[in-house]
Amino acid sequence: MNKLILSVVAAVALATPALAADLKFKAPPAPPPPPNPWDFAFGAGLQSDYIFRGITQSNHNPSANAYFEARYNVTPYLQYYAGVAGSSISFPNRAAAEIDGTAGIRPTFGPLALDFGGIVYWYPGGSCFNGSTNPDGSPVFGAACLENGFLPINGNVIKKDLTFWEAYARGTYTVNDQVGFSGGVYYSPSVLNSGAKGTYVVGGAKFTAPSAAMPEGWGLYLSGEAGHWFLGTSDNFYAVPAFPNGISYKSYTTWNVGIGITKSVFTLDFRYYDTDMNQGDCNAFTSDQNARFTNSVTSINPGGFGSSWCGSSFVVAGKFDLTAMANLK
Repeated sequence: MNKLILSVVAAVALATPALAADLKFKAPPAPPPPPNPWDFAFGAGLQSDYIFRGITQSNHNPSANAYFEARYNVTPYLQYYAGVAGSSISFPNRAAAEIDGTAGIRPTFGPLALDFGGIVYWYPGGSCFNGSTNPDGSPVFGAACLENGFLPINGNVIKKDLTFWEAYARGTYTVNDQVGFSGGVYYSPSVLNSGAKGTYVVGGAKFTAPSAAMPEGWGLYLSGEAGHWFLGTSDNFYAVPAFPNGISYKSYTTWNVGIGITKSVFTLDFRYYDTDMNQGDCNAFTSDQNARFTNSVTSINPGGFGSSWCGSSFVVAGKFDLTAMANLK
């Protein structure tokens, strides 16, 4: 019996190094490093007209744009972001461009993706104009600026600095690969630095063609949205005789519908825009440098000049969008 025990012990002793070596050889590999939480998105585009909430920002001329956004993924369901974008414009105060700065957070709950943040619209290089003066050359109704000339003789005035900010809450609900819905609310205490509060409410839908119905690598979608901009009363810079303390801008509804074609990171979009704002109230809101007399007399536009900036427009836009994680690996 003792000889048997000694034999077993010896066998175990002799097998231990081989067993240890075998276990070492079969040990699982080290876990992969966690994914980089940082991501970056950027893109650029060209459009035949820059429409913002139904109103042209480029005087119905082509506009170029570009953007960059840094993203930090706290978890797969929560993202922080900050970005900057620029667009070419044609404003009455001759601002050089529109530069937008954004920051916010994007939580995701299954098919519901939310976005809470803020945006600053900066219009550098503007000049203050007044096309309506008293006989002695002094400005009318508090539009105290005569810096670099006049607008066409249509009585319009505009401030040098139109910079303003908005806070927003928006979201997208993805039903499936073919159907998605979106909505948002935006608030500013002073739209275009006019002194008028503004709340914009918008909702939309997007329908994407099944990939099986398209050539490989190509995509097709139909989308549209409708929004309403609730606008308040300006400061006295934009006053008219009936409203010496400021004018109550006309709140209005806008909508758009279009179709897009995608290939890889490229998108070509064809879209129709329109609003329910008349030419007179549009002129009062935009101070359009091209406004002409159309007998569009309203309570806030007594001169009768009208603007086409808020009318229907068909826009063709091409762009590309990239993200570092998805496209630059």
